[in-house]
Amino acid sequence: MSAYPAASFLKSAHSPGQFVPDEGMEVAFAGRSNAGKSSALNAIVGRRQFARVSRTPGRTQLVNFFALDDAVTGGRRLVDLPGYGFARVPEAMQRHWRRLMEGYFTDRRALTGLMLVVDSRRGLMDYDRQMLAWAAGARCPVHVLLTKADKLSRGVAARTLAEVRRELEPSAGSVQLFSALARQGVEEARQALEALMPAPDATLATPRPIE
Repeated sequence: MSAYPAASFLKSAHSPGQFVPDEGMEVAFAGRSNAGKSSALNAIVGRRQFARVSRTPGRTQLVNFFALDDAVTGGRRLVDLPGYGFARVPEAMQRHWRRLMEGYFTDRRALTGLMLVVDSRRGLMDYDRQMLAWAAGARCPVHVLLTKADKLSRGVAARTLAEVRRELEPSAGSVQLFSALARQGVEEARQALEALMPAPDATLATPRPIE
């Protein structure tokens, strides 16, 4: 059974002008191509095909909006940001991605948190750090999911977790090990999501002031 039975797809946007109205609360999911972002979203929501898993890395450059529930005024949403870092993506598409992300993080007042999906076998890379910098500039709390943790030995997984935690310390971000395949860390990730986007009966977060 889905952890969020009322969750549903809203729309895809190719440009900031196509985003859903900037109200309520939303948590964005971001990550490198093939880091397991869609699989993480599906596991957290508890629905296999909630977010489509692309077979072509870097192909989709859309922002996908999902309603999480309708119990809070303005609604709670999940936002699936385009995957990044795939070497074969044309430069024009890379420029589009940068403009789209800059516009989202600069202007989105409903944004209350970022779930950064990182392949645990790679650790934080340059594009991941760019996402962290954008989130910091937007004063947006971050929770890092170190995905595919089932592919690491316990010792390597523990070292990777400690390394990423140390790198996040200045920004007070949080991090965990995660595996959609092995169902590792799914409940912890849901708790982190709820912390980033308060429960329906909680007071709405104060929107970030426009700089």
